[in-house]
Order: sequence, then C-alpha cells, then structure tokens
Amino acid sequence: MELEQLFEYIPHPHIERRQAAGPPNVAAAAARVHGPGRIGKANAKIGLKITVIVGTMWTAYLFTVLALVSAPSAFKSGDTLIIVAWVAQTFLQLVLLPIIIVGQNVQAAAADARAEATYDDASAVLAEARQIQEHLKAQDVAITEILSHVRGAIGRPGSERPDPVS
Repeated sequence: MELEQLFEYIPHPHIERRQAAGPPNVAAAAARVHGPGRIGKANAKIGLKITVIVGTMWTAYLFTVLALVSAPSAFKSGDTLIIVAWVAQTFLQLVLLPIIIVGQNVQAAAADARAEATYDDASAVLAEARQIQEHLKAQDVAITEILSHVRGAIGRPGSERPDPVS
C-alpha cells in the first residue's frame, strides 16, 4: 500500500490568496470606497487627513471656544428660538462632531487590534494544521511499515492466522 493512496493534501485556494495579500489595511479599504485611481487615492488621502485633524479633543476644545464666542449674543436676545438654534446648530454640532470622531477613532483602533489578533490567530491555526498534517504523514509512514511487517509475518510458513470465528 503506497503512502500517496492513504491521503492527498490539497490546500484550500484561499490560503495562497491570503498569504499574498496579507492583512487588510487602510489603503486597500480606501481604494474600495473611493476607487483605485489617482482621484480616488487623492480623495481618500484628503478625507483621512481632515478626519485626523478634526477628530481630536484639541479640535473639540477649539470648537467649544469658537461656539462660545456667539453664545452671549444668542442668550442676550432672549428669543427662545435663537437660543435653541444656537445650542442645537452651533454648540452641539460644532463641539460634538470632533468628539464623535474621537470616539469612532478609539473604536476603530480597538477593531483594528481585534482584526489583527484574529488574523494572527488564523495564521497560527493554519501553521498548527500544517504541523498536524506532517504528524499524520509520519504516522501514515509508520502504519504502512507496520502493515508490511504484519503481512510479511502472516505469509511466513509456520505462522497461522487466527480463526476469526473461534
């Protein structure tokens, strides 16, 4: 009995694609969103730069100060509609925008860390599976050798095969 007859390993096609591509990154995601061309790359770069700048607590502090500049006029008017409009349109939108982006950046960093850990885990599992395959291949060789010895011992004169019914 030949070893090749026991098992033939056929790797999954995704393994080669995954090794060639590596882990997902921002550039690949940006190309999917904005397109792979020069304009798409420029749009992604500009959008990312603005997001990085606006998505800081320092920008939130600056926007708070900017919003507070118009607060005395809004409150001095005594008009409820103007006060509500200032709070909703000026203060909340201007100040919450960078704070929300900061929160999203923190969540994205955590998601990236989880994705990287999952990618590393998958790579480790793949390496372990390959080790298991090598171990099984070694066992197949040993089993084949034992089987040939058993067959040789059974075929020798003076060695009797046990009767399976008795």
